[in-house]
Amino acid sequence: MQPDLSRPASLREWMEAIPHQRAIGFELVEMGADFAVGRIPYRASLVGNPATGVVHGGIVTTLLDTVGGMAVLARHGEFLVMATLDLRIDYLRPSTPGKDLAARVECYKLTRNIAFTRGFAFNEDPGDPLASMSATYMLNTPAARSSPET
Repeated sequence: MQPDLSRPASLREWMEAIPHQRAIGFELVEMGADFAVGRIPYRASLVGNPATGVVHGGIVTTLLDTVGGMAVLARHGEFLVMATLDLRIDYLRPSTPGKDLAARVECYKLTRNIAFTRGFAFNEDPGDPLASMSATYMLNTPAARSSPET
């Protein structure tokens, strides 16, 4: 099943059907012309260090990578398969125990083969990020399959 990007509910349903996304509680909150916002509700099962209650860094990575892919779909305007080529995450501070995770990522450049994104993860205040990211995604489009150029 491919989501209908003209209907945000379709993309939400598609994302929620992916077992891993469902297991971590991923929610697509918003999509614009070139950005996406997602969240993962805080749960004890996502904690990486029981002594502190801080969410595991892998959950932060998953959130940023997933929202990055959603931003690419928003910018592209049609569903397409993609693969993460490069993902850089700078952890700025620990996530606040007991608080949900959120991320906002924008796709700032789209070529025939590659999409470029940047964004950040936060708890409640986007002005106090806990991680920043930049990522590139390889696009599996007819143009990408027929041309070696970016």
